[in-house]
Amino acid sequence: MNHATSRLRALAALPFVLALAVHLLVLALWYDRLSDPLATHFGASGRADGFTSRAAFAMISTALLLGLGAGWTLLVRRTALWGAWATAGFTGALLVLLVRDNLDAADAALVSSPLANLTVAAAVAGLFALGGWALTRHVPPVDSEAPVIDGPRLPLGASEVAGWTRATGSRPLTALAVLALAVTPAVLILAPWPGAVLGLLGLVIGVPGFALARIRVSVDRRGLTVRPAIVSWPRLRIPLDEVADADVRDVDAVADYGGWGYRVRAHRTGVVLRSGEALVVRRTGGREFAVTVPDARTAAALLNTLAERHGKV
Repeated sequence: MNHATSRLRALAALPFVLALAVHLLVLALWYDRLSDPLATHFGASGRADGFTSRAAFAMISTALLLGLGAGWTLLVRRTALWGAWATAGFTGALLVLLVRDNLDAADAALVSSPLANLTVAAAVAGLFALGGWALTRHVPPVDSEAPVIDGPRLPLGASEVAGWTRATGSRPLTALAVLALAVTPAVLILAPWPGAVLGLLGLVIGVPGFALARIRVSVDRRGLTVRPAIVSWPRLRIPLDEVADADVRDVDAVADYGGWGYRVRAHRTGVVLRSGEALVVRRTGGREFAVTVPDARTAAALLNTLAERHGKV
């Protein structure tokens, strides 16, 4: 692991360490003022409808922050450092506000959580995101020698410009995402705690699944961009100076990536909507990124040409 990667991971872990420290400090200071059990889930009216013992809440909340922190630390990219900070700020703020709502409650069933808590947590997340974005400048890009590009080329004159874009989608992923989002409101409102966790799982599956069900892949002077077809964010971008080589490969969604959607494997990541033709980019840091898209050979040829030209500037 090089110095830049070590620094990036340390900065990604830092906000979760801070959030956990504040959360545990608040729990320690207010532990005797909390009812047992605590109100930990609230209905649409803001009134408590789910409860957890103090000890279990401390363990679950700690595990949540540690799990989120571990995930971001392992998978973070330089351009997404702000996301790690935003996640830590939002989660940490919600946990602290939840503890505050339970202070000195004679009966946990009478505890309420105002919707304003979400606004406060979002504001904290925004401030954390700005902090993470500012710290990005302290993480140097991955150092490497000038890449040797061996993949296909698209002939372009010295003054010519070109771009390529293609939309592609997955019907099974669309159906799964729509189903998950459709049942989530009913589960969150009707299911008692801890069954309501299944509603949150529906959001975790449905929102990213819907965003990835149909994507747009583009190659231009900015590099390779993959984003949802219906909105411009979130997006994944590999700039030209991080492209070592681009080529076309047939991939098996299950055998090569373990399924569909945004996939992470050792030394490679991918947006995999089906098996078959994929644009595969080898990055200057040694990792690979793949996206399944029709006409991948044209995209690879143009990306190689633009990356080679960019390296000569």
